[in-house]
Amino acid sequence: MANNATRLITLIMLLQRRPNQKASDLAGKLGVSVRSLHRYITLLDEMGIPVSSERGPYGGFSLVRGYKMPPLVLTPEEAVAVHLGTSLVGEMWGTLYQEAAQGALAKLDNLLPDEQRHEVAWARRSLVATGLHRAHLEPAAPHLERLRRAIREQRRVRMVYRSQSHPAPRQRELDPYALVLRWGWWYVFGYCHLRHDIRSFRVDRIAELTLLDATFQMPDDFNVQEHLALEFQNQSPVQARLRFAPEAAHVALDNRAMWQSYDEQADGSVMVTVTLPDLQWATSMALGFGPILTVLEPEELRQMVSQWAKAVAEHYTS
Repeated sequence: MANNATRLITLIMLLQRRPNQKASDLAGKLGVSVRSLHRYITLLDEMGIPVSSERGPYGGFSLVRGYKMPPLVLTPEEAVAVHLGTSLVGEMWGTLYQEAAQGALAKLDNLLPDEQRHEVAWARRSLVATGLHRAHLEPAAPHLERLRRAIREQRRVRMVYRSQSHPAPRQRELDPYALVLRWGWWYVFGYCHLRHDIRSFRVDRIAELTLLDATFQMPDDFNVQEHLALEFQNQSPVQARLRFAPEAAHVALDNRAMWQSYDEQADGSVMVTVTLPDLQWATSMALGFGPILTVLEPEELRQMVSQWAKAVAEHYTS
């Protein structure tokens, strides 16, 4: 039904932009057969949108003279903002919303006046967001689609899930409330019937997922932002103080968005502070910078970095 609605709107816009278009041309632009195109023309007529047709080599389908869709009133900057936001949805959600994003951009291009269309064309060439930090979506796409459907229809799911603390998969039933992209990974938040509490689960760790007939009612007071903040607090995040060597000061500067504080020292070194979800995450980050970075505190992070570094060295020298 959504595809039919999209094609009907696109057909109206095509007819509005140029009269006397051949059925075969319109069908090709819509990606349908000529027979389906005639069916869409009939649907428009039933909706009260007048379409006329003329026979002959210069004839074709047109909107009745004088009929116009309401204009989309946006400033050039607003048009660019809508374009960039829609493009970002397609980038972050992959196939889940990619077709919808492309359809929305096509409608935007058809509805906008020339000035706004030119501004959007400039933005498409000059303002690009891509390669954003996120897990590869393709393997998780079927699960994301089922979870989106389950959330929309408020249906319980049964999943076989492998957690980091329990590598052996377990079966759980979940009332899914929200999908969240966090730290580059997709999570589903909901009520876990095994733990009798609201929990989050990384989508890529779901081995099997089944939609059940059982339904649920989401609590009126559920707020995913509040649960995100609470879960972060419960993870005992690590607040680290780090030192970049003088010869690596530019590296600290290049990654300045990561740091909560950034202080240049008299000897050319740079002191930074950062808060990370847990010790393992902090250790991975510190080792990623190699010998140009020294962990000053906390002590447990210093010890874990030292242990991991020794283990890696032994792995490559044995």
